[in-house]
Amino acid sequence: MGWRRNRFSFAETKVNGSRDLEDRLQLEVHDIEVMVLTGIYSEETHLPQPLRISITVDLDLPGRFGPESPLSMSKNYLDLKHAATRSLPEGVHFTLIEGVADHICETLFLQDKRVARVEVKIVKLAISEGGESIGITLVRHRR
Repeated sequence: MGWRRNRFSFAETKVNGSRDLEDRLQLEVHDIEVMVLTGIYSEETHLPQPLRISITVDLDLPGRFGPESPLSMSKNYLDLKHAATRSLPEGVHFTLIEGVADHICETLFLQDKRVARVEVKIVKLAISEGGESIGITLVRHRR
């Protein structure tokens, strides 16, 4: 069975289309606390709610990193943080936190064509009664 280089990512792909070992860089920013207008119940819809957001991004790799590798070979961590803070539209009510997560994913995909996968975990802090984490994890792949 032959091998070829996939021109859309730096993953090696078998000729029959199945993927084998892929090198990816995962960038992570965890536990960002933001206030977002979200909720479906009347007590939730009029005030922003505290959310704890964690983001993991899989980035296609250009090659090996060396001591002098420039930042342009990777991605700035602040881009992830800003996707969960500055990029969220002010005054917009998200009925579901899934909509917040999708907005973050789209922001990161639009920022950088090397972003192959985004995972967003959102915990709704206001509904926790005993310190438990209640929320969602959304995973999107570039299509």
